[in-house]
Amino acid sequence: MTPLSVPLRLGFLASHGGSNLQAILDAIAEGRLHAEARVAISNNSASKALERARHRGIPALHISGQTHPEPEALDAAIAEALTGHGAEWVVLAGYMKKIGPSVLQAFPHRIVNIHPALLPNFGGKGMYGIQVHEAVLAAGERESGASIHVVDSEYDRGPVLAQERVPVEPGDTPETLQARVLAVEHRLYAATLQRIAAGEIDLDA
Repeated sequence: MTPLSVPLRLGFLASHGGSNLQAILDAIAEGRLHAEARVAISNNSASKALERARHRGIPALHISGQTHPEPEALDAAIAEALTGHGAEWVVLAGYMKKIGPSVLQAFPHRIVNIHPALLPNFGGKGMYGIQVHEAVLAAGERESGASIHVVDSEYDRGPVLAQERVPVEPGDTPETLQARVLAVEHRLYAATLQRIAAGEIDLDA
């Protein structure tokens, strides 16, 4: 497969801290990822993700049910903001909302997400953040991990592009497991995007 001749033009959707956003921006700045960050959008006006984007000079927008009370208008506004800033790929970085049909139609097979477990296990509605790690420990699993997948109309259902396993250690709490998985997320997300940029992963296949 042929590497992309132009950088991946990324638009980000995030809700809270944006640590995965930061890890990807760092990878771009350090030359480990052939990409450009075009815009960051959050449904939370106070999210640290927007602060991280502004610090790098990236357009940072608050678009939510507060700015667009009607779901269809909100979905259309997000799609318009992404395309208007030249994004060609959408990266979910801790985005807590389901992606609407306008965004899905504007970016077919071009939306990716990271999930803090080994999909298809421990995915689906309500499975995010610390709840995932609580469920993993409650199930007595011996390993967890991180998964990167294509986004479709259902939570955590799209094809998995990459996974990395993380052992569950004796005495783990949800917080200690979360921290260990998050460290893997930060590395795996940027590395997987680079594999897309290098032509090693074809989302149209």
